[in-house]
Amino acid sequence: MLRLAVAIHDKYDELNLRRRGRVWARSDYVNGFMGDVGDLAKIVMAEEGLRPGAGRAALEHELADCLWSVLILAYRYGVDLESAFRRTMAELDTAITAQLDSDDQPPGQGEAGVGA
Repeated sequence: MLRLAVAIHDKYDELNLRRRGRVWARSDYVNGFMGDVGDLAKIVMAEEGLRPGAGRAALEHELADCLWSVLILAYRYGVDLESAFRRTMAELDTAITAQLDSDDQPPGQGEAGVGA
């Protein structure tokens, strides 16, 4: 997936250089990502019946656009996204498991100072 994302990134660089005389900076990709997230939010609202419908193809397209942006931001900042994802999911798993375990205790027996 990353190879394909980078190939499209490189083509965008070539196109932007030809048409605008410059390639996108990392901040341009962040701004583009924010626009994609806004578009995704509108489509999700449509899926939830809060706006006129955009359809499944539009949802798939915007999710793919957002994923592309995340992949390229990681690439441009030198982040090993797979490692970062695994590490973050492990941290979340540990934190959520601890909260679930503390919820198994009777009321007032969980966090220090609660119910004391």
